[in-house]
Amino acid sequence: MFQIVFNEISAAELSSLGTLEQLELLDEFKVHKEDLVSLDDERFGKIERDGTLLYRYRANEYRIYFEVREDRVIVHRVLHKGTFSDFLFRSKMPLAEDEQLAESKHFWKLIDEGRNAKRI
Repeated sequence: MFQIVFNEISAAELSSLGTLEQLELLDEFKVHKEDLVSLDDERFGKIERDGTLLYRYRANEYRIYFEVREDRVIVHRVLHKGTFSDFLFRSKMPLAEDEQLAESKHFWKLIDEGRNAKRI
């Protein structure tokens, strides 16, 4: 299992949840190297841009977006699934969720904010 590191933004997003919701989310979010070799489409997704590989983990009503560096999972964002569902519905793009997000400049702006935030 990887060490999980949150940045200031993802930690704040997590702390905005209720205590029980936080505990359930953290208990569910476990990432092993094997998980990333053969992705379980039910839980994991992969998004790429300019050679950067970002993973998505589905946990209940939330999506955790992270990168893997060495033996660490760097969590960039913890977002409610509804954050992008309205965008995806309005855009009516004939692609899967992860493919649509890979094309969204707004999504990458959120990720870049997380990537550049101080790690805690």
